[in-house]
Amino acid sequence: MNRNFSRCGLPLALCCLCALLLLSPRLLHANESYSLNEYAISLLEKGEHDKALELLQKAFSLSPYDPVLKRNLAEAYAFVGQRQMRDKDFEAAAASFDRARELFPDVPRYYAMRGIALYYCKYADAAKNELERARGLGGDSPDILYYLAKIDYDNDNLQPALDFLEKAIRLKADFIAAREMAEKIRRELSVEKTMDKGFSSRFVISYDAEMKSHLAADILDALEDAYSTVGRDLSLFPTGRIPVILYTRKDYRTVTAGPDWSGGLYDGKIRLPVGGAEVLSQQLKGVLFHEYTHVVVQEITHGNCPTWLNEGLAELEGRKIFNHPLAELARTAESGNYLDFSRLEGGFTALDSKGAALAYQQSYSFVNHMVSAYGWPKVTELLLQLGTGMKTAEAMKKVMGDYGLDYDGVIAEWRGAVKKEFGGGSTE
Repeated sequence: MNRNFSRCGLPLALCCLCALLLLSPRLLHANESYSLNEYAISLLEKGEHDKALELLQKAFSLSPYDPVLKRNLAEAYAFVGQRQMRDKDFEAAAASFDRARELFPDVPRYYAMRGIALYYCKYADAAKNELERARGLGGDSPDILYYLAKIDYDNDNLQPALDFLEKAIRLKADFIAAREMAEKIRRELSVEKTMDKGFSSRFVISYDAEMKSHLAADILDALEDAYSTVGRDLSLFPTGRIPVILYTRKDYRTVTAGPDWSGGLYDGKIRLPVGGAEVLSQQLKGVLFHEYTHVVVQEITHGNCPTWLNEGLAELEGRKIFNHPLAELARTAESGNYLDFSRLEGGFTALDSKGAALAYQQSYSFVNHMVSAYGWPKVTELLLQLGTGMKTAEAMKKVMGDYGLDYDGVIAEWRGAVKKEFGGGSTE
């Protein structure tokens, strides 16, 4: 199961932006730089940001000491950076905010925006440095504190993260995301503060002190195997160290508040209820492969992934290790009353255990069909297109167009394949 948790906006960047962009040089001389500036502003108002930026760059090169041209150019870089953030092109956004910062190195907002972009690029140390510089120049702000908390949280520094969040809430009482994150951290601290830790090259594991340490070591080894296997399939090998937390089932419920049928969760950390397990069974190893797959999918798509694809890929990887029967799918195939894929684009947590079983099995079957029929490169291309912010139907049509298929067409082919495998219901 995946939660995606996921918050990409830049509230800092919105303050006063429009007013600054509409500034024009006060001098009325009809020289080229001022004409370019006026034309650039009209393009910005139409949303043609890249062309406007080109014109402002040229105008500034002609009049490099004009303060208004300089300000408009910096704000144009910030404007373009915000669009790149919305498009999930975080590397480009960080570069745009850096250009704005170079023009005005004493403006804290540009440091903050660049820090947030770097956070989503997974450059935690650089992001923290930029955010702290923004804080040093302009003092605390709720958004800066929130992202500093996220960096500490991702690095498993729970108490410092909570301290930042509490400061943010004091500054902005209605900061809902900060309040929800603070409450989540308090739940985690109540359970995890006495846990032991173990480390491998790519994972850090926390576990109850009563758990057998050899099990934690075996789990780390299995995750290293998953790192290689899933990475080869999806052509991505994350560089950051990934937190993994092993709970008793009771503590897992306390921390995650997940449904009774949940056997694991990835929400930026891999969370697993292992109960009284003393050895690494094949079933548990399969769960590890499943949850690790969510790590890779999250990184490729930046969280913009339909649940059926996310869970289907995770099931596919997990079933390489432990493949259990597709009982619910087989029963459903008799009638052809499958779950609608538009419904499966959202989360599964509201489903009961029977509905969840069908959702996971149907998702697995659909993704397995795609991999078998079209190959891993097509599936990876689909993930990459989703990572640009595309909607599922749009991305599917773009990726499958050379097969003459769109979203509905792929579904129809899958229904035909399921009918062949299990018999029964209509493919209509």
